[in-house]
Amino acid sequence: MRANQRITELAGLRGVHAAFQWLHLQEQRLLAWQMEMLRIPAPPYKEEQRALWVRDRFVELGLEQVQIDAEGNVLGEISGQVRNGPIAMLSAHLDTIFPDEMLPEPRLDEGRIYAAGAADNVAGLTGLLAVAAAIKAAQLIPKHTILFAANVGEEAEGNLRGMRHLFFRSEYAGRIRCTICLEGAGTENVVVGAIGSRRLQATVTGPGGHSWTEAGAPNPIVVLSKAIAAMERIKLPRQPRTTWNIGRIEGGMSVTSVPERASCLIDLRSVDMDQLISLEVQVHRALEDAVLEANEADRKLGLQVATIGDRPAGALSKEATLLETVHAVDRHLRLRTELRIGSTDANVPLALGREAIAVGAGGVAGGIHTHGEWFDPAGRELALRRVLLILLDAAR
Repeated sequence: MRANQRITELAGLRGVHAAFQWLHLQEQRLLAWQMEMLRIPAPPYKEEQRALWVRDRFVELGLEQVQIDAEGNVLGEISGQVRNGPIAMLSAHLDTIFPDEMLPEPRLDEGRIYAAGAADNVAGLTGLLAVAAAIKAAQLIPKHTILFAANVGEEAEGNLRGMRHLFFRSEYAGRIRCTICLEGAGTENVVVGAIGSRRLQATVTGPGGHSWTEAGAPNPIVVLSKAIAAMERIKLPRQPRTTWNIGRIEGGMSVTSVPERASCLIDLRSVDMDQLISLEVQVHRALEDAVLEANEADRKLGLQVATIGDRPAGALSKEATLLETVHAVDRHLRLRTELRIGSTDANVPLALGREAIAVGAGGVAGGIHTHGEWFDPAGRELALRRVLLILLDAAR
């Protein structure tokens, strides 16, 4: 059956109308969930308390096989008619970029939520709960099991550890046929391309000394600066898009001392893995050349380059069934499909050749990854209807 016909018939089912009605009537419950989650810190590797809260909601909603797995992901199922078959997964990441001490009380002002992480990704988590609740309230039974996952480790140093566990080590690893990741706000966007990235920490070390008596001693800050200047001369291709950035640099103890160490954090990105590897080689070369030049007279400097992040690149096939479903759903809802690339939890399945997308959970937002982050749920219902139809069609 063609996708447009499938979606028209799906949207006409009495149970689907009941699920739509639940979403229409429950915005106050969604706001309450969102405000509660925002009061629970969840920086990478410290998502436990928020995970426990989500687990309790999964139990309240009547999901099956509710658990917190070995990596910290919160999982729950709506069982399908076909047991032990392929699974459709709806996910949203638990973590934010903000450390514990940077979470002031969330504020609701004229319907808009002001809070760190309000959109990224508590909006996604709220959407995850809402879709699960709507399906359960309407007593819909899909053909294939739906797995709901509130996963850890999407942000920064988390390095997609939650998704890596699900696709490489979990009991579901070989059964997840398609993945829909809820990421922040938005209604028409759909991420179909995964930006690959490598995050490096480069550290130059030396003997240090007094700025007067040891004047002329090799200076790690100067040498690291020369390496960064050499990186600036690297020619990057316009297509496929490839970028690099120094996000932080630090070193030294005082103005009167030659530093013993200097380090920086380097972010490399590309939509093409070959370009990403090439860029990483050139960055390593710039660092090594700067240290070798400084050590020509006296080998006193050392260099360590550690990989602190690694996200694979990938892309959803233009012929993918999941993409066909998205287009059909958007036509039915009269939405304009906005295809995008991004760095999301969908990177892992896309790199494996699995069907996966990342979509917004509705509303509008601003100030993402800043203390001024805000989220306005206006229009959320339409986005969640979209997610519900995509998910149900994926689960047939």
